[in-house]
Amino acid sequence: MNCENCGAPMRLVRDRDYWVCDYCTTFHFPQENQEGVRVLGESSHLDCPACQTRLVSAAISQLPVLYCPKCKGLLATPENFRRIVDLRRHTSQKTPHVLRPLEKTELARRLRCSNCHGQMDVHPYYGPGNAVIDSCGTCALIWLDHGELTVIVTAPEREIRSGGWTSQRRR
Repeated sequence: MNCENCGAPMRLVRDRDYWVCDYCTTFHFPQENQEGVRVLGESSHLDCPACQTRLVSAAISQLPVLYCPKCKGLLATPENFRRIVDLRRHTSQKTPHVLRPLEKTELARRLRCSNCHGQMDVHPYYGPGNAVIDSCGTCALIWLDHGELTVIVTAPEREIRSGGWTSQRRR
């Protein structure tokens, strides 16, 4: 990324999610999109498993992910995915979504892992949200299509009661 002020290359300040120009000290703070993704834009060496566009660096709640600028999907490690879901669920002000049934056709899709190029596992996310996610057991990576993080974050809570699951609204 080049500085809008002087044209010099800008340096990404890791763990702070902003760019700085070392020549003229201009700062650039990327804005979050509707899913809370702050696109940092540094190109990675991995391609999107859904559309084969080069993934770029991004952050959600200051946790690193890779982002597809074309289809807006996300690639994350299981640890960061878990932390992102926990943080976003605790800070979400959105009204919980009404759960929709899983689309069985979504389970038939086959994606190749961005890292090892092996076939990713397609399965329902086993937390709240009725989302279908893709994961690579070999590389420990999780792929989320655009909108799936929002579905997971804004899903109603579930609690166990004798006789089965019951849906609860978040407080």
